[in-house]
Amino acid sequence: MIERTLVLVKPDGVQRLLVGRIIGRFEERGLKLVGLKLVQVSRDQAERHYAVHRDKPFFASLVDFITSGPLVAAVLEGPGAIGLVRTMVGATRPAEAAPGSIRGDFAVETGQNLVHASDGPETAAAEIALWFRPDELVEYERAIDRWVVGPGD
Repeated sequence: MIERTLVLVKPDGVQRLLVGRIIGRFEERGLKLVGLKLVQVSRDQAERHYAVHRDKPFFASLVDFITSGPLVAAVLEGPGAIGLVRTMVGATRPAEAAPGSIRGDFAVETGQNLVHASDGPETAAAEIALWFRPDELVEYERAIDRWVVGPGD
C-alpha cells in the first residue's frame, strides 16, 4: 500500500551537514520525495508537534531543541513508507539503533538523534498537515517507479 510519512531532519542534522546524506538514503531506497522545505520552527508549532508528550518531563527540552535552529521537513511516499522509514531511521536511542540505520551510523545521544519519523498512519496524516499545506505537496510520476514498485503493488 502506498503511504506518505513525515520526516524531520532536526537541527543537529542540519548543523552537522547531514541533510543531503539523510534524504539521499530515502531516495536511494526508492521512496519518492513529495514535499521538502527548510523551516525555522516556532515555539507554537513545536509544541503542537510534540503535544503527545506535553505531560512528560522531557517536553520542554524537546521543544527547546527543535526550535534551536532550522530543520528540514520532508514528506516521503512509497509502499509501506511509514514502517520502512522508521526502520531506516533506527531506534530512538542511538546506542540501540542498528548499524546501517541513520541513528546507528550518525547519532550518539538520544537528545541529538538527528531525525523524526511518523510512527503510524494517523500520526503521519496529522504531522504532514501540521508541517505542509496541501499545495506544498507534489503529485508526479517518476520514470524509475516501475523499477521500484512492482506491477499491482
